[in-house]
Amino acid sequence: MLSFRGTDNVRELAIPWRFSLTQTYDPKQNPTGLISFGLAENVSISPQSGNQRLTSKQKPMRAEIARYINEKVDIPDVVFTKDSISYRSSAPTAARLPAAAAVHLNNILKPHAPIDPEHIFVADSATSLGSMLGYNIAERGDGILVSRPIYGRFELDYGVEAGVTMVYADTATEEAFSPASVEKYELAFQAAKEQGKQIRAVLLVNPHNPVGRCYPVETLKAIARFCSRHNLHLISDEVYASCVFDSSDPQAVPFTSILSLDFTGLIDPNLVHVLYGFSKDFASGGLHLGFLVTQNQQLRQACKAILRLHGASQAAVTIGTAILEDQAFVSSFTAKARQNLASAYRLITSVLNKEGINYVKGGNAGFFVYIDLSPYLPVDAALSPRLREFALAQRLVDAGVFLHPGEEHSQDVGWFRLVFSQEEETLKEGLNRLLSVLKSA
Repeated sequence: MLSFRGTDNVRELAIPWRFSLTQTYDPKQNPTGLISFGLAENVSISPQSGNQRLTSKQKPMRAEIARYINEKVDIPDVVFTKDSISYRSSAPTAARLPAAAAVHLNNILKPHAPIDPEHIFVADSATSLGSMLGYNIAERGDGILVSRPIYGRFELDYGVEAGVTMVYADTATEEAFSPASVEKYELAFQAAKEQGKQIRAVLLVNPHNPVGRCYPVETLKAIARFCSRHNLHLISDEVYASCVFDSSDPQAVPFTSILSLDFTGLIDPNLVHVLYGFSKDFASGGLHLGFLVTQNQQLRQACKAILRLHGASQAAVTIGTAILEDQAFVSSFTAKARQNLASAYRLITSVLNKEGINYVKGGNAGFFVYIDLSPYLPVDAALSPRLREFALAQRLVDAGVFLHPGEEHSQDVGWFRLVFSQEEETLKEGLNRLLSVLKSA
């Protein structure tokens, strides 16, 4: 009944714990609902917004964006004209968005060579752009090289449509941020070659998901040289570029975009591609707006050929343009978000330190802490290591808190990504539920 592709995709849905559970907790309307520490979105409270006029379903940082859109974006006059709802929109925002995005990305990425609006390709999300990249730089069955641990849903982003697989370099967590990681990349590259699998690219997430750290400059250069040596594309997913905060950790590495490097003698600029979007920095995953930054004209044309399957709506384009053209608002919103993330990070790490729960230190970015719950896995010789991790996840869900098991591809079993970008009351309640399970283990 189905193609091989369709059948394979159906199997993806059947993989245990593949997808995050939805948060249903509300302190007033559903106090026994599930608290999810698995979905990476910024719903932390904004100090300026308070709780005024917020419904139980609204999330404060998102509410601030929604308030801005309602007050500042002229939807009726700009979007819903006869041109903007046609197949080929001639609305002025379609032409203005790349220029506005270039200004914003030049501000936050600090590229060595200024980003030209012509080098920005707009689609409906960074996720779609990942799929488009996989489709256009690799053949079905080819591989993209990533370190461990890594965001687990890349397997879906690059695999569901493009049929490209993730090939894991067996790095330890600390090792992944060291120039020495290139040795593990090389081993994985050669092993794939011996198995007849063609590696087409290296994929980085910087700032990193799930570890919440940034790559040092020397590591970025070492990985770029590795890609150049093997003529591989270098994809840098930088969707958390503005989600960098002061964690008070002197060992924390500041964020450096791959575009801030001088590519002269390092790598062909046509091999370097950056992904960015509204989902993280602007707490607006539902807006569906993403950007690919690349000097590779042929790649941009190849993406354009399939854009009809992944195009952003004119409403999203208009809203995104209005936000990015107002850099004063962007600066204010970013400052608030960073303050909130720093507060939440300090809260979560203080609890982890007090309870003696190990986690990766040096975090200063993103919405998560990578924690080691291996001492709390059930002791059951009948269960495989991964099933022991699943069993702990089920105990947590039974207690009303969700942590995603097995999706970040750590070499060691028992590591979980804990998303802390919640309102403080929710975060504390979720931690209490988590600790009650661990203490009863």
